[in-house]
Amino acid sequence: MNILLINHYAGSPKHGMEFRPYYLAQEWVKAGHHVRIVASDFSHVRSHQPRRTSDASTTWHESIDGIDYQWIATPEYKGNGVSRVRNIAAFLARIFFASRQITEDFKPDAVIASSTYPMDIWVARRIAKLANAKLVFEVHDLWPLSPIEIGGMSPSHPFIRLCQVAENTAYRDADLVVSMLPNVAMHALQKGLPLDRLVIVPNGISLGDWEDESPVPMREEIRATINAAHAKGHLVVAYTGSQGLPNALDTLLDAAVLLSSEKVTFILVGDGHESVRLRVRCRDEELRNVHMFSPVPKAQIAELLASVDMAYLGAPKHPIYRFGVSPNKMMDYMMARLPILYAIEAGNDPIAEAGCGLTIPAENPLALANSIRELFSLSASERKDLGEKGRSYALAHHTYDVLASKFLKAIESVEPRK
Repeated sequence: MNILLINHYAGSPKHGMEFRPYYLAQEWVKAGHHVRIVASDFSHVRSHQPRRTSDASTTWHESIDGIDYQWIATPEYKGNGVSRVRNIAAFLARIFFASRQITEDFKPDAVIASSTYPMDIWVARRIAKLANAKLVFEVHDLWPLSPIEIGGMSPSHPFIRLCQVAENTAYRDADLVVSMLPNVAMHALQKGLPLDRLVIVPNGISLGDWEDESPVPMREEIRATINAAHAKGHLVVAYTGSQGLPNALDTLLDAAVLLSSEKVTFILVGDGHESVRLRVRCRDEELRNVHMFSPVPKAQIAELLASVDMAYLGAPKHPIYRFGVSPNKMMDYMMARLPILYAIEAGNDPIAEAGCGLTIPAENPLALANSIRELFSLSASERKDLGEKGRSYALAHHTYDVLASKFLKAIESVEPRK
């Protein structure tokens, strides 16, 4: 099967986040399929952007582990304003004008629209029609609900209205909808999708990332900070990943204030729209028990997490989470055998299901601080038992070989809409 996956923000181990398209494609290639990922050459979540070849104009190809990446040249942007909208528009326009060439060159059997925003359904639908291929819509976050409920955007905003038209089109025209969110069925049904065309495929982990016998050593400055904390008898609470409003990192810093005189050290590793403000806050409030570091390559995450004692996963209180969550970093924490402080109020609770940590009310620093104290009071073996439960849960439910197979079987089993 030839699988064309359109994901504006797709990354790779070479470039950084996001990794899900790469891991799914890698498994499909192993199974003997041909996969092309169409992605923008600029994404705010990547550590390194693709380097354009000298003769490239608006599109070029790069082979990564047997996956054909087709990069689409787009303007750079900062933040979530007009420049990002311009970037999205350029990406979609250039795919639209290249759609016939993509169809003739790759001859896809399935076309997957997989960007965070839903407008890529239009270019995916065009290519699917030209190729007589199956059309798949993959749901990451619910747009436009997420920008409305989390970002505070007005439902009447032109961009939100555009997203709504695109989402309606996706549920109406897709042969299959794949969702990472476990509780999305009623939403899909309200949009007119028969539930036999919906399949849940959450985020997952690649076993290869955790079976490397010679992992890449973490940066010395991070190692030194963790070692110094342990030498003082501190437990280390870690957060790794994006640093934006959806990650509720102020709650973590508020808990750090409450624990400033106790034997707890916090490390935050990552980057995002909130990074500068959070660093300024740490400086202004003299939070000496908090240490912030720039992102590390994914290959260093295993050793980094193996060196700390527990991990934080948070989100603001928002109705949008009633559809459930499937955070990427949760899988890393589970595979690293870390007890997890889960400060999210959502329609699902994977931490309680796995029994691998403590569930805490969202945006409640006192409850978070008390939960850290509770984990601190446990013996090392008791914390280890919690961590082992998380790893067992991840191996049973979230390996990408299993998830990619489920995704592929759903594509193969569905009949195209007439």
